[in-house]
Amino acid sequence: MKLPAGEVLIDLDARAVRASAELASEAGPADLAMATPCAGWTLADLLAHMATQHYGFAAASRGDGDLGQWKLRSLGDDPVAAYQDAAGHVIDAFAADGVLDRPFPLPEFTTEHPFPAEQAISFHLIDYVVHSWDVARTLGLTVDFDDDILDVAHDVAAVVPTGPARLAPGTPFGPEVAWKGGSRLDQLVAYLGRSPAWPS
Repeated sequence: MKLPAGEVLIDLDARAVRASAELASEAGPADLAMATPCAGWTLADLLAHMATQHYGFAAASRGDGDLGQWKLRSLGDDPVAAYQDAAGHVIDAFAADGVLDRPFPLPEFTTEHPFPAEQAISFHLIDYVVHSWDVARTLGLTVDFDDDILDVAHDVAAVVPTGPARLAPGTPFGPEVAWKGGSRLDQLVAYLGRSPAWPS
């Protein structure tokens, strides 16, 4: 998998995260109980997961491999505002001096070794392309990404394990869903286990 230069990747990731934050800002209190494309999760559940991941990846960018950083966070009385804070936190963390020189410990993935910064940031990027789609679909909105973001997301998706690994408990991506044409984003989410036609 060939990734773009680190500074470019950080910018692409920030754009994906900002898209997720802009979509989340459209949610009102009543929307938080809505079902999402993530089976069994409401929008409130999804935002809590997304925020937790932001804080986990931000900690990893500082070399902090404490699994406690990945413990699901409560978003309090205003989950949307709390999510905005989390999005800003990870964008700032990835933009800090020296980030690209530090290995990222990602204990939710493995405790055996850290990951090169570019690879870890690419994992984060694909999550927020897909989660932006999740939030948009939940709220009946649309989201579009430029080709430079989708190019990287598709390259990362191509190395996501397939087969039984997609059925393991807690796996982030389900088995590939049949894709009958549409946008490159539809193709991506279908490959990673979402139905582009959700909720039908």
